[in-house]
Parts: sequence; C-alpha cells; structure tokens
Amino acid sequence: MNSKTRNKSTAKRQQILAAATQLFTEQGYASTSMDLIARHADVSKQTVYSHFGSKDELFAAAIEDRCDSYQMLDFSLDDLSNPKEKLLTLAQRFLCMLTSKEACAVHKICAYESKSYPLLSELFYQAGPEKVTNDVAELMTALDKHQILKIPDPHFAALQFLNMMKGEAWMRVEFNTQHQLSQEEIDAYLRSSVELFMRGYAP
Repeated sequence: MNSKTRNKSTAKRQQILAAATQLFTEQGYASTSMDLIARHADVSKQTVYSHFGSKDELFAAAIEDRCDSYQMLDFSLDDLSNPKEKLLTLAQRFLCMLTSKEACAVHKICAYESKSYPLLSELFYQAGPEKVTNDVAELMTALDKHQILKIPDPHFAALQFLNMMKGEAWMRVEFNTQHQLSQEEIDAYLRSSVELFMRGYAP
C-alpha cells in the first residue's frame, strides 16, 4: 500500500469514527446501524465493514479514539524532571475528557442499554476506563522506577489518582446540576489533589 492509498484509508477510517461517535452519542447504540453510520460518513457500507468488522468493534474503536484524542500521556516517560506539572496536566486532560459531552452521553447510554446489550458496558470499560487506567499505571511505574515516588502497586495507584481527580466537578456535570464549578475552582481542586497524591507516595 503506497502512502497516498494509506492516507486515503486513514482519512476514511477517521470519517467513519467521527460519524459513529456522533450517532452513538446522539441516538444511542441500539438505534445506530452500520447503514446509518455509512451514510453519515459518506462511505459505502462495505467500506465501514472493511475497517470495522462489527458494530461492537466500531463502538469500542470510537471510544478508544475519543480517549486518545485528549493526548493525556503525550509526554515522554523518560523525562519526568517536573513530575508535579506532568501529573497536573494529566489530571486536567482526564477531567476534560470525562466531562465532555461525548463521555457523559456514552456513560448514560451504557447504563440505559446495559440490560438489552450487556456486552456494551464491557466494551466501553475495556476501550475507555481500563485502557486509560493501564496507560496511567505505566506512568506510575516510571515514577517509581526513577525513585520520584514510591509506588509498589502502579495499577492501584493509577486507580486512586484517576478517581481522586474526578472530584465534585464530574459529579455536577454527570447529574447536570444547576450550579457548575468554575475553572478556577476545578484547577484549585486538581492542584491540591495532585499535591496530596505526591505526599502520599513520597519516597
């Protein structure tokens, strides 16, 4: 496959993912067919199936693509000279992703359709929360390896970190409360939580 063909194929894949994300979040899983995704992506149904073998596979890929788009860990794990800043950046990007319109919509879809499509929640968990947790666990491993923090169980620490960063902001967005936190309040909470986390795992 030459570069021109590869670029065209990548572009088609992104068109399909964008259409799928929009339809899944707006119409739900059950109401979104591969035919509908193909029409919205302006490609043939055969093209959709050539990239994604099933609707389940496309749903999981759409979740993973949205998570990747926030580039939460786009820094080198070999350069951890400013760990506090890196953890704060990670926290900010994670919360931004978690409170996005797409993330909130998919979370509600999985909760609503879990009885009819029990596999749906599993697909979401593997492509979203589980993948993010595993990626953050790699950062925790690096922080321990470089003796910046003392982290005997990186996966456990990753779960602690991510759940701490959700805070009140995520709950208010999730339940669509009338009062939402300001960016200043969110930043102050995240900064304080990162400092608390680092003190808890200090060497």
